[in-house]
Amino acid sequence: MKRAIVLLSGGLDSTTALYLAKSQGYEVYALTFLYGQKHDKELECAKQIAIKAGAKAHKIINIPLNSWDGCSLTDPKMEIEDGDINRTDIPDTYVPARNMVFLSIAASYADAMDITDIFIGVSQVDYSGYIDCREQFIVAMEEAINQGTVLGVEKKQRIKIHAPFMNMTKADEIALGVKLGVDYGDTWSCYRGDATPCGTCDSCLLRADAFKQAGCVDPLIKE
Repeated sequence: MKRAIVLLSGGLDSTTALYLAKSQGYEVYALTFLYGQKHDKELECAKQIAIKAGAKAHKIINIPLNSWDGCSLTDPKMEIEDGDINRTDIPDTYVPARNMVFLSIAASYADAMDITDIFIGVSQVDYSGYIDCREQFIVAMEEAINQGTVLGVEKKQRIKIHAPFMNMTKADEIALGVKLGVDYGDTWSCYRGDATPCGTCDSCLLRADAFKQAGCVDPLIKE
């Protein structure tokens, strides 16, 4: 069976990526990162999603990206600001080089396990200003990984970073996920860790707009 590492945060994008990988015949090895987030809602979702989706393995990796300041998702001195769906600047919820760190660890895992496929749910269409969600970055990161692993250099087995939603809107992604059997009630997107989504952070606004555009009801939103 084909094998793939899937970066699984417990959010909408990564969960859809996991289900897509499974639909393409991959045995899934999920990676979730505890990086100093202010809440563990996504982490708990990721645990349940990995079990429900039948992941072959699910590793939770602790990386203290809250060791330095400047990101409202990890810095206890900063408040998470309300969102702006039309923003063009980089929000203070950007975790510096997060996807670079995550993909580097995924590459290490891939090199150790002889796995040549890595899935990540990034998109440069609905990316909230995060520079590490752009195709230019993913292409460069894939090249770096293949220049710095035994798989890529010695074994000549090129590691591929799959970013299937790179040029897909979140609405189209949700429509695909519904076809794949994703239960979006299992996911969490809100930057805040309350009992219910806040509805006002960037992630909540993007999610709400995507469900509206897809013509679907978000199961996390109770009428």
